[in-house]
Amino acid sequence: MKQNPHITKQTTKTVAVKTSATKSAASRGLLGDIASLTKAKLLLIVVLSSIMSYMVVAGSTVSIVTLVMLAIGGTLVTASANALNQVLEKDYDALMKRTEDRPLVAGTMTSSTAVLIAGLSGAGGLIALALINPIVSMLGAISLMLYAFVYTPLKRYSTISVAIGAIPGALPVLIGAVAHDGTFTLLGLFLFSIQFFWQFPHFWAIGYRSFKDYRKAGFELVPYNSESGNIDPWIGKSSLLYSILLILTIVGAYMLGVIGMIPLISSLILAVGYLFFSYQFSRNLSDTTATKLMLYSFSFMPIFLLIFIIF
Repeated sequence: MKQNPHITKQTTKTVAVKTSATKSAASRGLLGDIASLTKAKLLLIVVLSSIMSYMVVAGSTVSIVTLVMLAIGGTLVTASANALNQVLEKDYDALMKRTEDRPLVAGTMTSSTAVLIAGLSGAGGLIALALINPIVSMLGAISLMLYAFVYTPLKRYSTISVAIGAIPGALPVLIGAVAHDGTFTLLGLFLFSIQFFWQFPHFWAIGYRSFKDYRKAGFELVPYNSESGNIDPWIGKSSLLYSILLILTIVGAYMLGVIGMIPLISSLILAVGYLFFSYQFSRNLSDTTATKLMLYSFSFMPIFLLIFIIF
């Protein structure tokens, strides 16, 4: 039987890509595999946000011991959640180009090893957080469970997973605040609300750019028209709405006496910039506007928290 040259060419190309990804994974070594399994870059961002939140609340009363335990506990719990995420999504990661060289997909690490790493990391992290106070450990456990066992499987069924995922995504700053106060305060809840609302424009921008990859892997993360296959323009309106909610939250915090005048003005300027890029994205869904919004979103939270540390 005569082979279709187009199919042969595509098959050869796919095999070449997979081989390249496997070779890349094989060159990482054990430490590289662990870094990939735990999503080290994302982990660093999460832990940094928690530490910065603690510094915002603590002010001049920062405890080095608490800071160290928060860093260790946050790192281990986040590593556990990320590892479990990859165990549960191994077959789906194999379908996306950006995840095809992860250790479980490439075969450089077994699922049982990954589960062991996740278990030990999670237990150690929760113990470290409990040494700060029980509420911090409880929040760490909630974040771990929501991310790994609710958000991760829900991604394949409904876009509501984005809202669910925003909860563990915002908990690190609340954990940082509670690490100092030992309870829930208006300042801690304010920081949690800001990070919660911030995530929607941030994710829709990333989701727009990664839509084809997500669909290929069967993730129902970005709403789309089932007939045309096009992304629902609602994500642009949603980005605009949550940017407005950010501004209203900042103003509300000032009116309640949670923040001062200088942080109000500084953070409002930052939030208006977010609103501007969200507005552009809502008016014209494109790779260009999505990329601009995404890049601005990456800098938003670190700068926002830095403003409150300084002032």
